[in-house]
Amino acid sequence: MTAYVIAHLMPAEPHPDVAEYLERIQSTLDPFGGRFLVHGAPVEVHEGDWPGHLVMIGFPTAADARAWYDSPAYQEILPLRANHIAGSVVIVDGVEPGHDSAAMGEAMRAAMA
Repeated sequence: MTAYVIAHLMPAEPHPDVAEYLERIQSTLDPFGGRFLVHGAPVEVHEGDWPGHLVMIGFPTAADARAWYDSPAYQEILPLRANHIAGSVVIVDGVEPGHDSAAMGEAMRAAMA
């Protein structure tokens, strides 16, 4: 099942280390099938607050996403970003084909009864 690495990164001043991180990250993703789906595009906020930027990277599986994040190649460059940009990073599985939110609602209603 497709999995995603999602980062919510706070605004920060440009820094040479971050430029180097950006120049090097794709080569760390390639061996694990990772590809950028969203990379810092402006967000249109409809509810709540959203300071900062969104990054979303897709992987074939959660195991691939974890293997990328834990890889020596990524761990080597991670401080280039993390030392200059605060934020949160999560790994999450996508939904199976045919996902049915109405069925989830029915199951929730049944569990509350």
